[in-house]
Amino acid sequence: MNTIIVKDKFFAPYIPQEKIEAAIRQTAQQINNDYKDKNPLFLVVLTGAFMFAGELMKHVNIPCRICFIKLTSYSGTTSTEEVKQILGLTTDVENEDIIIVEDIVDTGNTMKKLTDMLLEKKAKTIEICSMLSKPDVLQYKDMKPKYVSMEIPNEFILGYGLDYYELGRNLSCVEPRGREKVHKAILSLKNIICCICQQEICSGRK
Repeated sequence: MNTIIVKDKFFAPYIPQEKIEAAIRQTAQQINNDYKDKNPLFLVVLTGAFMFAGELMKHVNIPCRICFIKLTSYSGTTSTEEVKQILGLTTDVENEDIIIVEDIVDTGNTMKKLTDMLLEKKAKTIEICSMLSKPDVLQYKDMKPKYVSMEIPNEFILGYGLDYYELGRNLSCVEPRGREKVHKAILSLKNIICCICQQEICSGRK
């Protein structure tokens, strides 16, 4: 596949769709086994986790509920220390078994803020389920996700819900090619899921 241009960055294929979705099915099976006698509440972190959550829930076959919260700690490719609630939690989580569904965990800053908030609201148990994880840059070791579909190096990832300035959520995993300076481009690709941008071009995510 040719290089993909997203805004001002070059990307190329990285992780095939079928590999991602096979890993997500395995994650769902782990949850089915661990929560077979429970009724968990899946808390999906928008916007990035929407595609992951949709694929995950196809394979979760235990009684459960799902709700959503929208947080942000990102501007472009740069993670900030400040975590903002864009769409607040409207569900009562007291005495609930919570599974946070996240697109990617790297430093753990966002998950730390969210789990602290859920503990304040008296959640019974809290586990993190993430499509991707960057263990090399995790700053909060207690925020290591229990359920991880794939571990990756410390690279900037685009696609399967993850964005670059709100673009590319519909794309597949790709890696950049070259450092050529490019301008804005219109996205028109099909059957692509996740993308990766080299560390020297982009920095990490939350």
